[in-house]
Amino acid sequence: MTGVVHVVGAGLSGLSAAVRLADAGRTVIVHEAAGHAGGRCRSYHDPQLGMTIDNGNHLVLSGNEATSAFLDRIGGRGAVAKDALAEFPFIDLAAGERWTLRLNQGRVPWWILDPARRVPGTQATDYAAILRLLSARPGAKVSDVLSCEGALYERLWRPVLLAALNIDPRDADAILAAQVLRETFGEGGNACRPIIAQAGLSEAFVEPALRCLKEHRAVVRYNRRLHRLAYEGGHVAGLVFGDGSMPLRLRDQVILALPPQATAEAVPGLKVPADHRGITNVHFGASAPADLPRLTGVVNGLSDWIFAYPDRISVTVSGTDLDGMSRQELAHRTWTEVSYVTGRYMTGLSDKPPPWQVVREKRATFAATPEAARLRPPTRTEFRNLLIAGDWTDTGLPACIEGAIRSGDKAARKAMEVIG
Repeated sequence: MTGVVHVVGAGLSGLSAAVRLADAGRTVIVHEAAGHAGGRCRSYHDPQLGMTIDNGNHLVLSGNEATSAFLDRIGGRGAVAKDALAEFPFIDLAAGERWTLRLNQGRVPWWILDPARRVPGTQATDYAAILRLLSARPGAKVSDVLSCEGALYERLWRPVLLAALNIDPRDADAILAAQVLRETFGEGGNACRPIIAQAGLSEAFVEPALRCLKEHRAVVRYNRRLHRLAYEGGHVAGLVFGDGSMPLRLRDQVILALPPQATAEAVPGLKVPADHRGITNVHFGASAPADLPRLTGVVNGLSDWIFAYPDRISVTVSGTDLDGMSRQELAHRTWTEVSYVTGRYMTGLSDKPPPWQVVREKRATFAATPEAARLRPPTRTEFRNLLIAGDWTDTGLPACIEGAIRSGDKAARKAMEVIG
């Protein structure tokens, strides 16, 4: 007889763990501190805009195998749009130059040889320098092995790595940066086609997962904030919530899918990354025309990426300290850039922004530095019935949707090894 698996936290890592366990016939109870699931990857109705928006813009690529498998498992595939080709429009605001990076489908990167496909102002031979990053030693920063200047860096490697790592790439862990490139550019265009949740993150990732759990008779309990774990010897003997305690039976298991600090407070002696970076998203209530690219990279601007949705335009500003900038200034500055970028697609734009909303997540990701990478814990803990999950754990990737889902999958597999 198997015990109950208690998953604490209903973000993507917790949901992926719970879905895999429930799908395997395990008894699962999910405990979530908030009144909703999804964590940092969800949608909500914003009264200021009068529409549903995401709490952050997230880009998934076709090579993110764990994410694709999760969408298939929960039935969320129909809520995402996948581009047919790996094409990425860019604009350099300082130079006023536009181009589209066009990767070929296979792994041999012959697109580098075609001036019409590669970054303007670069030569095919420039791209060989990235091999030094792919052979970096543990503890190295990106700037230790890669020249962080020049057209290729500013127009390709910097925006790509900033989006993936959410930190100035010069300070980022070279091993993490290299793994991102191996799983994307290294696999060719077939692995780099953008996948965007056009109808919202919750519609693609959260609501289908909750329906899947319900179908498998898993229980999801909201407004259940974990205060602490009760330990007895080398195992967890109980969960202590604000409204009481829940003792665990002999074969019960616990998967903590919480942020790093909350996990460290619950698990004695656990070392976790302490430094974090924020992400800011600005949502504008302006309809994007059908011919506007779903995703545009911005170079030499405050904006990093512009997402075009059917009912809104959203801007992402990654890894930047914006504490000195008011919400109004942020909205006006990014809208000025949106107006310039979308000028050839839209008419009648005014200098005044349409209705807007700023969503700031100050602790969006752990700071992907070599020091933080060394502090990422494994899935297993010293307690025999306690596992941990989260995109900040040792997934081999920076904090992202793919990493979160991989961590939940791994925790679920290890739980089944013990109780199977």
